[in-house]
Amino acid sequence: LHTLFFYIRCATLKERMKKRMSTALMAKRKNRNTKGAAIAQAILEQYQPQTKEEMQDAIKDIFGPMFEAMLQGEMDSHLGYDINDHGYKETTNRRNGYIHKNVNTAYGEIPVDVPRDRDATFEPQLIPKRTKDISGIEDKVLAMYGKGMSQRDIADTIEDIYGFEISHETISTITDRVIDTANEWQNRPLKKFYTFLFVDCLYVSIRKEMETKNCAVYVILGYDVNGVKDILGIWIGESEGKHYWMQIFDEIKARGVEDILFISMDGVSGLEEGARSIFKDVVVQRCIVHLIRNSMKYIPSKEYKKYTAQLKKIYGAASLKAAEAEFERFRQAWSSYPGAVDVWLRNWTHVEQLFNYGSAVRKVMYTTNAIESVNSSFRKVTKKGSFPNEDAVRKAFYLRIVELYKKWNDRPVPNWSMVRNQLAMDDKMQTRILKYEKY
Repeated sequence: LHTLFFYIRCATLKERMKKRMSTALMAKRKNRNTKGAAIAQAILEQYQPQTKEEMQDAIKDIFGPMFEAMLQGEMDSHLGYDINDHGYKETTNRRNGYIHKNVNTAYGEIPVDVPRDRDATFEPQLIPKRTKDISGIEDKVLAMYGKGMSQRDIADTIEDIYGFEISHETISTITDRVIDTANEWQNRPLKKFYTFLFVDCLYVSIRKEMETKNCAVYVILGYDVNGVKDILGIWIGESEGKHYWMQIFDEIKARGVEDILFISMDGVSGLEEGARSIFKDVVVQRCIVHLIRNSMKYIPSKEYKKYTAQLKKIYGAASLKAAEAEFERFRQAWSSYPGAVDVWLRNWTHVEQLFNYGSAVRKVMYTTNAIESVNSSFRKVTKKGSFPNEDAVRKAFYLRIVELYKKWNDRPVPNWSMVRNQLAMDDKMQTRILKYEKY
């Protein structure tokens, strides 16, 4: 009997659920756009499309008359009377036929007749004069260029998707428009305070004076007081050197930077002293990963795994005392490779200073991987080959930076709250941070 009641109850619940779903479905159908449904039905009856391509062609076919009707509305508003108004007019200006033009849209190329007036004072807003593209294609070209696509790839993609051709010259003209914006970005005022800066450079090929030269592109990535990433700028020079880095630090100070807690860098000679001469309280940290790479050239390849594993016990130790004990064991274990050991002896201060801060801070400052990730993104646009001039480099890098900003979306880096708490444990650093931190 209990089993029978159980099955009856299940059947009743199932029936109620079906009724509720049926009611919800009917409500959903009632809420549909009836105007849109009527238009869709009219298109189906008139064109009888059998495939999605035929449906797209049908939609494309009605855009021309829609544009023309809207332009007629603009002309009515401009003249002050309707097209079929035969009464008295307060203006002597009259309609003066049409000008035919083909416009590029997201559905392909569409023919449109644009109305004209005798006084030539009509300025259409829907399709402005001398405009043949209303597809938003310029933004799409800039986005594709910023993602590292070549002009040929962009042209092919536009033709495949939108069904109209775009020349390499047009693509170049579109992308050249960002040069002024890129220059404004490069010279913009910077924030007064950064917790971390990561400095590095990469090389690009630029055609100069009938020959191709490898030029250095200097890049600085910063974390602000809230842990949000920003690229302070890009600078192009003949080669990487401490004097050029000095000029760059001078420039960012002139653009508003007053204080920096940490600068992480690779091993450019003189860069550390140059940074301290301009930002006297900064902690300059040499990249541990670069030191590992530099020392590994003294180690046989068969020993790489064992060698790096022992090094990790040093810079990954829980305390300075533990790191020093591991370093002693390291020196004894690899004494037959004095070149490798000497790299660490000469740079031991950069390992020691890591342990002045908490593990979360150490994880940020011990490597320049953050900026190498940015440079890896830049290489997506440098792989296309040589650049014709420095402006072309700035243009390509700036568009790539715009894409990076979209990706970062003003979010703090992972685990920033822990980094901020550990920085607060250092009284001097906390005082410097509070000077610029806004609540």
